[in-house]
Amino acid sequence: MNPICTVIAEAGVNHNGSVDLAYRLVDAAAQARASYVKFQTFRAEKLVTRLAPKANYQKQTSGAGESQFEMLKRLELPLPAFRDIAAYCGQRDIAFLSTPFDAESAVFLAGVGMKALKVSSGDLTDIPFLRELGAMRLPIFLSTGMAKLGEVEDALETLEAAGTPLERITVLHCTTEYPAPIEEVNLRAMLALGSAFPRISIGYSDHTEGIDIPIAAAALGARVIEKHLTLDRSMEGPDHRASLEAPEFARMVESVRRVTAALGDGRKRPTPSELPNRLIARKSIVASRPIAKGEPLSPENLTVRRPGAGISPAQWDRVVGTLATRAYAADEPI
Repeated sequence: MNPICTVIAEAGVNHNGSVDLAYRLVDAAAQARASYVKFQTFRAEKLVTRLAPKANYQKQTSGAGESQFEMLKRLELPLPAFRDIAAYCGQRDIAFLSTPFDAESAVFLAGVGMKALKVSSGDLTDIPFLRELGAMRLPIFLSTGMAKLGEVEDALETLEAAGTPLERITVLHCTTEYPAPIEEVNLRAMLALGSAFPRISIGYSDHTEGIDIPIAAAALGARVIEKHLTLDRSMEGPDHRASLEAPEFARMVESVRRVTAALGDGRKRPTPSELPNRLIARKSIVASRPIAKGEPLSPENLTVRRPGAGISPAQWDRVVGTLATRAYAADEPI
């Protein structure tokens, strides 16, 4: 049986800088039975310059009159808050995860008990940062939005050389636009990543609207699904529009888990629930009319009928031409 698909509820910055909203996002993720609830840990001063522009989607969802620095500064949570959030996740029986955007944040998060690292698509090419993360030797979820295959290869080589084996890395295919256009999702690229790097696990970080695309990714074999979660899609903020509200997120989790369970192990064989039905649904070779002892068995006196308790019609050619060893009544299995 396939392992249960890991689902990451990406709370991200959908708390809008409010610790209270962050706790409510943990509640929503736990209620939806996600595997992880994930935030973002950064200091705006270490992440962007004060003149860095916003992306177009950020201008549309959080106003065009401020810089990216000003937006991120509003969305920061203080480091001690993450210690409290991690503890609350433990109370709600959901794993805590947060994307660090600098080495200091990564070390802090590991110190509060975070058991894995998430690398954002924007940091895929930050080789010095990847070296520091790889040296921590924790399992890594590596997002690959905006990337070429060679850039993914460079990132993986860097992480492995720093101390994290590829078997501990899950590479997430991703389209970095909010919301992502359906025609640009290219889910087959996830399979290409698995073929190019057979030692990794593959997954999908989704920014489309709705739940159908992550479910499709699960059907293709994604071991990890990441999706943004919000309490209210109409809230102001850069990621709410490409997020799911709690009831819809719960439906996605249920569907992803059902699809993953349905994938199975790929071996074609009767399942335990099918075995009793073979007797009822399959057929046997039976007499089509009374047959005398010693009479040759032929298509003229044989037919095939349910149930399957007698000789299988797969043996038809071996039975035809033999002599009846006793008399048979019509409909009697041979």
